[in-house]
Amino acid sequence: MQQFFYRFLEDGTYCVTEYQGDEADVIIPDTYCSKPVTVLFDRLFKGHTEITSVKIPDTVTDIGSFVFDGCTSLKQIELPPSLINMWDSAFARSSIEEIVLPDKITSIVPFTFKDCKELKRVVCNPGLKKIHAWAFHGCSSLKDFQCSENTVVSEDAFKEGELIGYGGKRSK
Repeated sequence: MQQFFYRFLEDGTYCVTEYQGDEADVIIPDTYCSKPVTVLFDRLFKGHTEITSVKIPDTVTDIGSFVFDGCTSLKQIELPPSLINMWDSAFARSSIEEIVLPDKITSIVPFTFKDCKELKRVVCNPGLKKIHAWAFHGCSSLKDFQCSENTVVSEDAFKEGELIGYGGKRSK
């Protein structure tokens, strides 16, 4: 059984604040009380090791901090085209293997993918402007990283600089 709890936001939309369930495949509703769900709140699925897939609705614009932290059975997730922000440690210590960043994402903040040891492939959108320090810290399996040559990448974005030749511009 899946149960979600919500908070009404000032902009007239809803934030999912809590999840209770033990399902492998999670489907987040796109509306609550006939209003769109736009935010996945901090720590929403933290430690839910049973989750193998999550369907995020096209209404979601923000994924909070630590939302998928420790989701060790989550291998792949499709991010909605509406997504604008992913906060620090959003996918930390999850087992995702591949991520494709939608067009509205312009920045990857520190620790977004920290210790995603199974992450092998990242495809950035052409409009991605900045990848901050430690965004991919501890992603020891990351070998296929595609981004625009115009993307500014902190020299500390990857653990000890193990990923070379990714195409972006280095910054300090």
